[in-house]
Amino acid sequence: MSHSGMRKRTAIRWGMIGIAALFIAVFSYWPTIQAFILSFQTGKGVNLKFSGGANYARLFSDKIFFTTVKNTLTYAVFAIPILIFLAMVFAVILNDPRLTGRGVYRTCIFLPCVTSMVSYSILFKYLFSTNGIVNNILSAMHLVDKPIQFIQDPVWAKVVIIVALIWRYTGYYMIFFLSALQNIDPCVYEAAQLDGATSAQTFRKITMPLLRPVIFLTSIMSLNSILQLFDEVKNLTDGGPGDATRTISEYIYDLSFKFVPTYGYAATVSFAVFVLVVTITVIQKAVMRSKDE
Repeated sequence: MSHSGMRKRTAIRWGMIGIAALFIAVFSYWPTIQAFILSFQTGKGVNLKFSGGANYARLFSDKIFFTTVKNTLTYAVFAIPILIFLAMVFAVILNDPRLTGRGVYRTCIFLPCVTSMVSYSILFKYLFSTNGIVNNILSAMHLVDKPIQFIQDPVWAKVVIIVALIWRYTGYYMIFFLSALQNIDPCVYEAAQLDGATSAQTFRKITMPLLRPVIFLTSIMSLNSILQLFDEVKNLTDGGPGDATRTISEYIYDLSFKFVPTYGYAATVSFAVFVLVVTITVIQKAVMRSKDE
């Protein structure tokens, strides 16, 4: 290829990268910078004025904010380990070439991921209502004397949201594990079989260590998703009863559009979430690195 042809190809490549970088800068980085500036302002509309660290001082004395952080982290602590473990187990089972109908099973497990968030939230609200299917089954089995107020009870409402998260996202993260499993050399498993390793030992000693990078990736992705949790809670419980199930994202929405609009403080809460995500990610990465060593 001639020198001019190489230059032309290089220019085309940099042009394509430049266009993507421009869109990212305009629609992601610039709004982030504007939001950071906004977090130091108070007022609304064109009447915004610089307030120094007043919004951040308010943040540390905001009981509702700490309640939403507690609720959101509760969802993360219980939902993430369960859904990642189930995703990994399903992936291992459905990666077995001896299993017939693997495509059908994969589709069925993945289907909740493409279901409308509003639709599946309404479905779970119906399932766990006072006269819903779950209460009817529990009553028929004589496990409860009276219907459980799943949506109205602070603890049970959290349980419903956690179950909904597991139901929706397990299939999505299963795809990541399936992709990783298909890149593992089958000779590794053949060697383990020759050494007399059982299925449980193979899973614990070979599969899980080889999937550790994917476990870390899916943990961070699921954490980011749950820290931005909004639709499920909004449609299932609307943050209630009281603030028992309200998430950080729902609180940011309420500060911006439902309560008296305080865009500056809403931006402050958003950056608090950003700091929380970065902190948890760094800690998680350090833990994974220590295990590798």
